[in-house]
Amino acid sequence: MKKRIITTCLLLIAFAFSTEAQVEKLQAFFIYNFTKYIEWPQEYQSGNFQIIVFGNSPIDNYLKDIASSKKVGNQTIEIKKIGAAGEISKCNIIFISSEKSGELQNVISKIGSNSTLIVTEKEGLANSGAAINFVIIGDKQKFELNKRNLTRYGLKINNQLDALAIIVN
Repeated sequence: MKKRIITTCLLLIAFAFSTEAQVEKLQAFFIYNFTKYIEWPQEYQSGNFQIIVFGNSPIDNYLKDIASSKKVGNQTIEIKKIGAAGEISKCNIIFISSEKSGELQNVISKIGSNSTLIVTEKEGLANSGAAINFVIIGDKQKFELNKRNLTRYGLKINNQLDALAIIVN
């Protein structure tokens, strides 16, 4: 009996890790696909397409996998992982992991007037400055879109993204 309980617990833990990895893989796929529906100003459309991952999240590995075979327009995708807001440099997208979500306002200050898409994964952050926030509803990965924040960062959105998003303002 004790062996069965231990085996069941180990299976549940393995399933939880597997599910978490699938969520991060799906989020990386979403982030790449956002680039098809969002337009950056002209000065952001040359050189490398920079994506920063802020915090400890394996999503950077999934983004690197995508970057190895995909481009954004003619731009090569470059992934950079950072651990402190002070390391933020000019980029197209910054993904803030849930562990660093308390630093959203520092990120916004650091970005300043740059046209950077801020993507988060913690409830309420789309109303606190993020343009896109990942949420799980039921057992499905969804995302909230704050069009006002997107516009504030100088980004233009294709209306097709509206149909896929949960709109918040």
